[in-house]
Amino acid sequence: MDEIARLLGAMQRPAGESSDFDLNPGLQPSAGRVLRPAGVLVPVWTRPEGARVILTKRASHLKHHPGQISLPGGKVEPVDASVQAAALREAMEEIALPPAMVEVIGHLPVHETVTGFSMTPVLGLIRDDFAPIAEAGEVEEVFSVPLSHVLNPAHYVIERRLWMGQWRRYYAVPYGPYYIWGATARILRGLAERAAR
Repeated sequence: MDEIARLLGAMQRPAGESSDFDLNPGLQPSAGRVLRPAGVLVPVWTRPEGARVILTKRASHLKHHPGQISLPGGKVEPVDASVQAAALREAMEEIALPPAMVEVIGHLPVHETVTGFSMTPVLGLIRDDFAPIAEAGEVEEVFSVPLSHVLNPAHYVIERRLWMGQWRRYYAVPYGPYYIWGATARILRGLAERAAR
């Protein structure tokens, strides 16, 4: 089946919300927490050699998730009409992707991060040529991985690291020199699970 057809089919299947706490039952969020809404774009770029997912490597000086691989996006600002608008605005700022080039095909389930964000992933197709430009203040690198790689559940592993004195388990989906883990890997794994059904 064509990769994009698999993606569209996956979007028709139900899926529940996810969080950074999924694999860590002993690590619970505080009862009075206030989650900040955020929107991230899952940009699927159709290329002659096959569809690819565009990702960024965050700058090492950032307060949240420095140096990590992430989807373009960020918190919802007062100028944003919705989480989708925030995701598209941030993608324009971070990788110079014009919103008009993105065909939004749906939203993935909300993902709660351990840092207090309620992230809504927005799935979008890019069918035209596009030259990504990393925003120097936030993004160290823009790169892409094959959609086929992230849609294969067998490519995901569960690993752990010490975080604030506790062992924390998380999903990872490494690709070449890129270590894709945490919330980004969890969101992509949820999509892979839906595509595999």
